Amino acid sequence: MKKIFKAWTASWTVLLLVLSLTGTSAFADRIKDLTTVAAMRSNQLIGYGLVVGLQGTGDGSDVSFTAQSMKTLLNRLGVSMEGPLSDFETATSSGKLDIKNVAAVMVTAELPGFAKPGQKIDITVSAIGKASNLRGGTLLLSSLRGVDGEIYALAQGALTATGIDAAAAGSKVVVGVPTAARIPSGATVERVVDNPFDKADRIVLNVRESDFTTTNAIVSAINGRFGADVARALDGVSITLQAPQDLTQRVAFMSMIENMDVMPGEPPARVVINAKTGTVVISRNVRVTAAAVTHGTISVAISATNEISQPGAFSQGQTAAVQNADVTVSEPNKPMFLFQPGVDLRQIVDAVNQVGASPSSLIAILEALKSSGSLRAELVII
Repeated sequence: MKKIFKAWTASWTVLLLVLSLTGTSAFADRIKDLTTVAAMRSNQLIGYGLVVGLQGTGDGSDVSFTAQSMKTLLNRLGVSMEGPLSDFETATSSGKLDIKNVAAVMVTAELPGFAKPGQKIDITVSAIGKASNLRGGTLLLSSLRGVDGEIYALAQGALTATGIDAAAAGSKVVVGVPTAARIPSGATVERVVDNPFDKADRIVLNVRESDFTTTNAIVSAINGRFGADVARALDGVSITLQAPQDLTQRVAFMSMIENMDVMPGEPPARVVINAKTGTVVISRNVRVTAAAVTHGTISVAISATNEISQPGAFSQGQTAAVQNADVTVSEPNKPMFLFQPGVDLRQIVDAVNQVGASPSSLIAILEALKSSGSLRAELVII
């Protein structure tokens, strides 16, 4: 990909990415990269747990449900914790439980399709109380439930937190998010989610990006290899396949299908702008109609000079401070550039670069072109 961007000022940085070459060369993709099997959909899991082993960065006595959860857990393990919660919310020399080292958390995970009992999945742990840092903690055994309330996985393990929270002598530094962490392969699958892959007469493929051209190309490629009516398009997203009834043959059939190459349709013309970071991404199919664009800013500079006025000799006057202000208005002389009808991405970028537009100016120009109707693309601002 040709480098088509440059840095304008030290305080602003723009990254202009071209997602495809401006040429007309064609390329093919595998069906497995363009579609997903409907039966392989993932499911979200959620659970509640306790993180222990923190260095005084836990919830503390202010969060009552953390102490209650810890008391219930210890009672189930055979450790008697009689009396009110206040009796063991703070560590003392008598050996009471230190709730400052414990944090209540929510545990979330994504259960992949076809996941089987015994397989490992990643989990995310997030503090819900007053814990300030989960670094170094360990998640105690927690159950993860699906939307139906059934337990599908069990999670436990040492947390991997990338965030840092350090404070000393009244100064504090926070890097990242220390109240959220992950545990790679931290949960074990305990239940299978039923799916229609081995029971349904036809298998459904869903195209990742809704596109009638891509869907039609996939159907044509499959029918051209396996025979007419093997694949049918339901709409711009879904395709049904007449698969073998034998499960072994069905798996082999899907293996052949997903490794077939097809020519996908061209993506829609789209300009994506992140105003916070100054990032602009322009797809290859962006076009503009005839338009003349000029962009410039008026700068006003005010400089103040402080002077002292001294009275004359024997005048009985007093020394006074006098402030003089100098106001200068400047307007840069930037040329106007003209877009011819149907210009491509490279010409757009070159024209904007020639006038030395800053990242904020580039975003303003694109928004103005869209408002005028000259930009033939979807403008997405994130």
